[in-house]
Amino acid sequence: MSERKVLTKYYPPDFDPSKITRTRRPPGESAGAKVQTVRLMAPFSMKCLSCGEYIYKGRKFNARKEVTEQRYYAIPIFRFYIRCTRCSGEITFKTDPKNMDYECERGAKRNFEIWRQGDGGEKETDEERLDRLEREQEEKTAMEELEAKVVDAKQEIAVADALDEIRTRNARNERAKGKEVDAAGGLEERLMEEERRRVEAEDAERARRAFMTEEGEKVRRIGEEEEKEGGGEEKREMAPPPVPTFQRTVKKKRDFGAALGIKKKAALV
Repeated sequence: MSERKVLTKYYPPDFDPSKITRTRRPPGESAGAKVQTVRLMAPFSMKCLSCGEYIYKGRKFNARKEVTEQRYYAIPIFRFYIRCTRCSGEITFKTDPKNMDYECERGAKRNFEIWRQGDGGEKETDEERLDRLEREQEEKTAMEELEAKVVDAKQEIAVADALDEIRTRNARNERAKGKEVDAAGGLEERLMEEERRRVEAEDAERARRAFMTEEGEKVRRIGEEEEKEGGGEEKREMAPPPVPTFQRTVKKKRDFGAALGIKKKAALV
């Protein structure tokens, strides 16, 4: 590409600079070009009114850019001319600095966008805008109240859960204390039972010693002595028991055949 990059221009031998006349622009026209050819993308989706072709947002065009006399405060308004991709119909739209958007003028119709305009695609007035802002504020307030109620409900649930946990812990502690008390009560009962048995044993020992003679014999009543003496006489009168013998006695076998009606044959001698 170095051969295409030149630092000087070629002037033919018969070139006469005096023959070049300087053209003057009309009065009131700015120094820059009023109409320029620019490359742009469709700022919104639209429908051609001539053939019904839909042109999506972002499609690229070679457009003519024109500076209009209209201004929004100090901001100039630009107009763009493009051609339909199907019927080559001219479509014009211009900038809208007030709404930070574009406005379709002729040749096409902008598709409905629910997030851009309100009811029916018409521009809302100041009163409608105030009403809409008031409604949005009311909705926002209602949403804030609902969120506050949800937060309060969550806090109540958390408090209820904490109270249930505290009650459960207290009940567990009470049960543990009851078991300890029961264990202590059982120990006391065992100690009392041992003490009672010890006292009864001591009383029995004192009573046994009270009814013992000096020789260590037990003091008996008169009736007990008579019964003992009478029992001795009867024992003397009774015959001695027979002496046991360990001789084996053979039992006679029972004849089950006779019971069943079976006759036993006599032995042949």
